[in-house]
Amino acid sequence: MTPSPSKGERVGVRGRTSPALVPGQPLTLALSPLTQGEGITSAMERAARNAITARGRFTCALTGGSAATTLYPRLATADLDWSRTDFFLSDERCVPLDHADSNYRILREAIPHARLHAVNTELPPAQAASDYARQLPDQLDLIHLGMGPDGHVASLFPGHALLHETQLRVAALTDSPKPPSARVTFTLPTLTSARELWFLVLGAAKRPAADEARNDPHSLLPAALVQRGAAHTTWFTDF
Repeated sequence: MTPSPSKGERVGVRGRTSPALVPGQPLTLALSPLTQGEGITSAMERAARNAITARGRFTCALTGGSAATTLYPRLATADLDWSRTDFFLSDERCVPLDHADSNYRILREAIPHARLHAVNTELPPAQAASDYARQLPDQLDLIHLGMGPDGHVASLFPGHALLHETQLRVAALTDSPKPPSARVTFTLPTLTSARELWFLVLGAAKRPAADEARNDPHSLLPAALVQRGAAHTTWFTDF
């Protein structure tokens, strides 16, 4: 029997069986440039089958940014039961849905046939956040998170007051340090409550923050707070 990986161990994504998840312990899966999309796709197929077998549906929050444009076009070809799969956004920019900055636009173009629940960005940010929270299931099966070089995830930025939000599942901010300034984002309690959470982190510039988030028990980076709070995390990286 294959032993469970130790903390920070890198495991290839092309193996026939999935390594066991250990609560509170990050698992790192190394993605090569040639198999990035394939690795995520096969892992998603397994996650969806397990969720549908157990609960009849698969609910997953997707990420935007470079991880989405790099990895999700291949995901569109996944062997999923699309009729029983619902996708959500872990954060959104408060711009029209066809705007260049819209995460919804990026995801809709990458996976055009997915059932993707959009944030109503025509509402004021706080109202859009509360409206989106009402669309969420009590617990998501899976959340994908990208990460910035500064360790931010979704639209939770280092040192921001929203890192202390404990009551809201989805919150608004109008002072994002990255434009556009107005955004809607999952809060830490929503992120850490998912049955599984995957970090999709590509690019060597993000390695220092990723290493800190996985290995420093005192780090205050948003990615580290999620890592420590979530039950099961997997890091898909190319470094």
